[in-house]
Amino acid sequence: MKTNRSDLRAIPSVDRLLKEPALRRCPAHLAAEAVRERLAALRETVRRGDAASWEPATLAREAAERCRTWLRPSLRRIVNATGVVVHTNLGRAPLDAALFEEARDIVSGYCDLEYDLKAGKRGERYHHAAAVFRRLLGCEDVLIVNNNAAAVFLVLNTFAKAKEAVVSRGELVEIGGSFRIPEVMAASGARMKEVGTTNRTHLRDYEEALSEETALLMKVHRSNYHIEGFTADVPMKEISRLARSHGLVDYYDLGSAHLGGLPWGLDRYEPPLQTLLKHAPSLVSFSGDKLFGGVQAGIIAGRKELIDRLKRNQILRMLRVDKITLALLERTALAYLRGDLTRIPVLSLLSTSLERLHERARQLCESLPLACDVLEGEGVVGGGTLPGATLPTVLVHVRGDPRNLAEGFRAHGIIGRVEKARFLLDMRTLFDDDLPLIVQAAESLQP
Repeated sequence: MKTNRSDLRAIPSVDRLLKEPALRRCPAHLAAEAVRERLAALRETVRRGDAASWEPATLAREAAERCRTWLRPSLRRIVNATGVVVHTNLGRAPLDAALFEEARDIVSGYCDLEYDLKAGKRGERYHHAAAVFRRLLGCEDVLIVNNNAAAVFLVLNTFAKAKEAVVSRGELVEIGGSFRIPEVMAASGARMKEVGTTNRTHLRDYEEALSEETALLMKVHRSNYHIEGFTADVPMKEISRLARSHGLVDYYDLGSAHLGGLPWGLDRYEPPLQTLLKHAPSLVSFSGDKLFGGVQAGIIAGRKELIDRLKRNQILRMLRVDKITLALLERTALAYLRGDLTRIPVLSLLSTSLERLHERARQLCESLPLACDVLEGEGVVGGGTLPGATLPTVLVHVRGDPRNLAEGFRAHGIIGRVEKARFLLDMRTLFDDDLPLIVQAAESLQP
């Protein structure tokens, strides 16, 4: 259809719309941008010959709504009803609100991040939280970087750059985000030397691989899968013993770590960190969130002389953490040290009894305006931890078209799961204050 030029000329100007009351509360530069966007879309509509309204008040309200959208934070609270406790896509480990409040005064003002109060001069940030972790883990020293991938890179770059790092073929893992051990090793400057086979690696494989170019023996935790059947791998204590006998560094990329006492027999899938550390490996690294239950960080624990060498690597400056991470991680470690595990939400969620989950499910079903029933089922830990492990759980099955329900609840920030053509809300990953939000979302979905 031919464009009606008189219609185009009738479209109000930017200046005209900016005088409308609807835009007065918008920042001027954003209001102007929103108006230009709306008018450009209107011109395109007119050129297509489609019906359109160019009432100034209406156009201004639409531009103002666009402006308000830009001013809303992108990150929002999500209700995790998936049953995946450590959900990578949903922020992994939740934090205790009271613990966060403890750190608020530190991170919202000035602090001694790099200031030595006793000496009255510049200090270093790397000692913060380290003392608590040394006591908690019983190791010589600890270094905290921004995530465990950074820890892997830093260790390899410091001790195996232009030299050989020996690793089992069965441990050349890829985790979420296409993070691959061989590629990280190459980027660090280390020369990867594979030993063994995919399913079986023996101590003699490491022994026969040693050469004058060998600098480091590495073990990698299979964080998101497990191998069954005709398998064999080498315990870290044997790798450590071999490394010590040849003056080499041994390093375990543990990925995730826990300090014991996991419910539902989960300890059998992965021993606690203390069990590993009692054999005094040179270095171990793990995530500060995941099963540990704190904020995202990479925690490197081990021999002090090696930690000191890591601190002297210039790359460390690119991997360091800020005051917020240090303050929150230290308080998480202090909660462990005090034995106050109620301050670790991941552990609380994992430990919730089936009786309590049934109570929560009944409460939700009684409040939901949609037809539902209660089922028992299984969930997972998630986050690249405890592959193969499942958790008993209680589910609320909301009746109706599962995909429509999933989409409708998701629009309100409620993430459930679709399983066997049913939309399910898993009680294990819910907090008590999530229930009213689910009910509120359900009320808007009523036919």
